[in-house]
Amino acid sequence: MNILFINSIGRNKFGGGEKWMVNAAKGLTEKGHNVVLASKKNSKILRYAAEKGVGTDVFEIRGDIAPFTTLKIAAWLKKHKTDILICNLNKDVRVAGLAARLAGTPVVLARHGMLLCSRKWKHKLTLTNLTDGIITNSGTIRAAYAEYGWFDRNFVKVIYNGLDIPDHVEAHDFTQRFPGKKIIYSAGRLSDQKGFTYLIEAAAILRTQRSDLVFAVSGEGKLEPELKAQAKSAGLEDSFIFLGFTADIYPLLRGCDIFVLASLFEGMPNVVMEAMAMQKPVIATDVNGARELMGATATDPACATGIIIPSKNPQAIANAVNILIDDPLRMAAFGKAGYERVSREFTIGAMVRNLELHLQKQLEQKRGRA
Repeated sequence: MNILFINSIGRNKFGGGEKWMVNAAKGLTEKGHNVVLASKKNSKILRYAAEKGVGTDVFEIRGDIAPFTTLKIAAWLKKHKTDILICNLNKDVRVAGLAARLAGTPVVLARHGMLLCSRKWKHKLTLTNLTDGIITNSGTIRAAYAEYGWFDRNFVKVIYNGLDIPDHVEAHDFTQRFPGKKIIYSAGRLSDQKGFTYLIEAAAILRTQRSDLVFAVSGEGKLEPELKAQAKSAGLEDSFIFLGFTADIYPLLRGCDIFVLASLFEGMPNVVMEAMAMQKPVIATDVNGARELMGATATDPACATGIIIPSKNPQAIANAVNILIDDPLRMAAFGKAGYERVSREFTIGAMVRNLELHLQKQLEQKRGRA
């Protein structure tokens, strides 16, 4: 198959959705398909894709309507005899999806790692006319879209994210800097979405109860000055540490005691998957995908891999930390169960196999109808 991924995320932005797209493109390339990933010039995603051996190209999609760019992409699709176009953002669907219709590209899919489609008429118009389906990573998102009444039952396909679990990871030695302390670790973009302000509030609550905890966060973002000021104001300069951008968080995950996800919303939180792969107990807010990933049901937050808590609730974070941090046997059991779950159901190999089968089925059905 000839496949084009398009992701017009900002040049300096790179998150779970971009990692998924590169991993998917790399996996399909290794299976013998002709795959190209296109984005903005000098973007992080293109650099990361090139490092992974994925073919790249440049398309600048800046808004919902771009006639010149649409014609340029249509010509590219015809020239490369593209079978399948996979779009990331809504503007990618409107610009590149239209180009695919003009070029006669058989299959156009939107990939939604988060709930990107609301009940607005423009979303219904573009998704029902410019795509042949949606790929998502969460049954929660599929259920939300089903309530819209726009799509048939097979329009939205759930393909879980995958992870390459490293064979060996050397644990980061936190004891050199924080002797005698227990480490609560988190990672993510320093933005409102990730809920770090509530994590700082939880650390402040715990500081009044005990002095053996250090919170460490990897990430960068526009809220960094504000969050650092909040931690300083709470008297947490020595116990809430900002580590900045961390290219490889596995050593930090291996070296910490508990991982916390404080997000307000997610798709399928890759960082939780990574923590489980490092056999760490997880405390996670009840966001899209967390229950499915951690093995909890829709009605019962209890699971074998960690504790699910409500979002925007620092007291709930503090309570969960207190429940786990002095119970090494329970933490070890959560970590072991998390590793087994990820290695069984959430590998890159399984993700790529499921994606390949879905794309082949979509192409066969479209060509059959033609």
